[in-house]
Amino acid sequence: MTEDRRQINSKPAKISHQQVMNTAVRILTHRDHSEYELRQKLRQRGFTSKVIDAVVVECERFGYIDDKRTARIYILQLKRKCFGKRYIQQALKKKRLSGAIEKILSENYPGAAEYEHAGRLLEKKMKTFERVADLKKRREKMYRFLYSRGFGAAVIRDLIK
Repeated sequence: MTEDRRQINSKPAKISHQQVMNTAVRILTHRDHSEYELRQKLRQRGFTSKVIDAVVVECERFGYIDDKRTARIYILQLKRKCFGKRYIQQALKKKRLSGAIEKILSENYPGAAEYEHAGRLLEKKMKTFERVADLKKRREKMYRFLYSRGFGAAVIRDLIK
């Protein structure tokens, strides 16, 4: 019985374009994915790159995948969670959404919004920071926290003062 399974699994299965398309649509129903992410997920499922290329082109044609839309949605999610521009840029690069990052980021995350988000985040965490008695250590802790959330040094300095 186990030999039969090995033989079945070792033979390359004839996979139709429609099966790969159905899988891609199922993946995209949960959330927006970038073209790179979709290719990775389809590759992980063992589909050939020739079929994947055809399915990705078809998904783009139907508007199922759009890297700019995906980037905008992801920026808004991270912005809601109070992350800074630097963090968002790195997250977009990690998702391979690097096409015109600066333009999309500046449209969806203006400089004034970064001050607002950093200030709101600092207010939330103020009780934690107030536990530190030494003023210098408190400021250092605040700086490290905001920096780890992706805010720039200038924004942090202005807020801490």
